[in-house]
Amino acid sequence: MTIAATFWPRKFPRLSKSVSRLFTVEAGTQIRGECHWQENPQSHPTLILLHGLEGSSESGYMLGTAEKAFISGFNVVRLNQRNCGDTEKLTTTLYHSGLSGDIRAVLLELIDRDRLPEVFAAGFSMGGNLVLKMAGEFGEAAPPQLQAFVAIAPALDLAACADALAEPRNFLYNRHFVKSLKKHMRYKASLFPEAFPLDLAAFRRIRTVRDFDDVVTARFCGFQDAAEYYARSSAANVVAAIRRPTLILTAQDDPFVPFRPFQNSAIQANPNITLLAPPHGGHCAFISDEGGSDRFWAEGRIVEFCLSKSSVQPQ
Repeated sequence: MTIAATFWPRKFPRLSKSVSRLFTVEAGTQIRGECHWQENPQSHPTLILLHGLEGSSESGYMLGTAEKAFISGFNVVRLNQRNCGDTEKLTTTLYHSGLSGDIRAVLLELIDRDRLPEVFAAGFSMGGNLVLKMAGEFGEAAPPQLQAFVAIAPALDLAACADALAEPRNFLYNRHFVKSLKKHMRYKASLFPEAFPLDLAAFRRIRTVRDFDDVVTARFCGFQDAAEYYARSSAANVVAAIRRPTLILTAQDDPFVPFRPFQNSAIQANPNITLLAPPHGGHCAFISDEGGSDRFWAEGRIVEFCLSKSSVQPQ
């Protein structure tokens, strides 16, 4: 399912044309969002979407969810994480799984500047970890406009995900991510050579995502090594503090997001969290035999959950 979903040909005829917008998330760093606004945005709920590792606002699951949400009455913002979606020139920094402050900054800007009455946040894989991490960090202090969170196949325990990717059965996924990460890092270093002096010998020896995080992410993002990066950035640390309605949807057969971390007591004991864990679905795939608009089952569940928590009646 994971592979099929990646290559499944899709079109999104009912999704309005987007308007690009830059959000300043910290000094010297901007990220780009593709915004789909309803005719009167302040009369509609807003859904912010965040992609996974090496994805972008143009990933199929981002567009598919955006279309379903838009025709259901939501404003939709498809965010690119730092350096993703051809945005490398907007920052001298890298993206990583601990930067929950980025989506937090976007969310707060939409509430404060745009006066949007209801905001929801949904993330996929790495983006799911970031959304859950933000939700836990907000805790009781989340703004009243922030209604709910959704995480699809979130990389809840980053170390466990990295270890799973390194398993022989996952060599295709591991090779894909490593090749893409290294390609984008070479380009980033060519843009900002002084900020990213690569150890070329170590760079050539990278064979796994954990290797990449040891050699690149940790070095340039302020961590001692990949182990510290994973320990500090995993949403598993803070899910107990989530205080707004939250849907976590993950497949028990996900090839590289192990199910065991979702069985921890922090999730099970938190009444604000709903865990849906069907036995099959792959990674961010969930291809249904229903066909039609519900072919990609998880996308519809995101919109359905957010609608159930919304009190705004579109005008």
